[in-house]
Amino acid sequence: MDIVVENLTKVYGAQRAVDNISFRVNTGEVLGFLGPNGAGKTTTMKAITTYLNPTEGEIKVGEFCIYANPEEIKKRIGYLPESNPLYQEMAVIDYLKFVARLQRIEGSKVNDRIREMVEICGLEGEKHKKISELSKGYRQRVGLAQALIHDPEVLILDEPTSGLDPNQIVEIRELIKKIGREKTVILSSHILAEVEATCDRIMIINKGKIVADGTSEELRKHAQGKEILKVSIEDGESDAIFEKLKTIETVDVVDIMNGNNNTFEVQSKKDQSSKRGIFKLCVENNWILTELTSIETKLEDIFRELTIK
Repeated sequence: MDIVVENLTKVYGAQRAVDNISFRVNTGEVLGFLGPNGAGKTTTMKAITTYLNPTEGEIKVGEFCIYANPEEIKKRIGYLPESNPLYQEMAVIDYLKFVARLQRIEGSKVNDRIREMVEICGLEGEKHKKISELSKGYRQRVGLAQALIHDPEVLILDEPTSGLDPNQIVEIRELIKKIGREKTVILSSHILAEVEATCDRIMIINKGKIVADGTSEELRKHAQGKEILKVSIEDGESDAIFEKLKTIETVDVVDIMNGNNNTFEVQSKKDQSSKRGIFKLCVENNWILTELTSIETKLEDIFRELTIK
């Protein structure tokens, strides 16, 4: 089930929390929604789930509009908010039965759905415990189970791994990837490595506007623009190497890396490569080229560049 957002705007007083954004998420796609605090991520997700009405714009989930068919959309969406509100004094299995009734699952199917959620979310050993007795990781699993129990076509996850330890993050990440093969998923997170490992596509929002949208590879290519190389050269004086690297026609900027006088970061001019020029320079001066590797732009660097403004 596709999600289509068109010209979405949400205004709180003088603040435009979301400012005229449009995007589409296709069936079977996991979209990573990135942005600093206050960027508009949660507001957008709440609008999609019909928890709040936009000031302007339109959202469709499949064939249903948030204004005309909010109840139909709610039936088809599983939502895990950042706060993950749970009834702490209920046992896991009782809580899932309660949620199943809220979601109007046919009575004869409730026990089967609960068994399936317990298996999918890894809750077998915890299902009879009170939710208050669970670790944060298992409470997140319960939150995912309640979001999935009615077999929704769309899953909205707001900071699903917030507060988890590294092992728990990996487990929840793998679970989301598994779920995402069959459903449309929007996932917001501050953990860039998690988004990159889990999501098919990444969208970055800042100050209510979309500032980037694409795969991690596409974002890197767009951000780089220029070739950046790590170059290590031996059998030459560092100052002489530094000066001669700058004379290569295709080279734009040269810097010494990490305090190592014989390792340099070489940035080429736009749409040009300096690899052949560096190799030729080393041959002409009897220097030994011990490293010539491309430096990949990190997603963290792209994020900072786009959101620090």
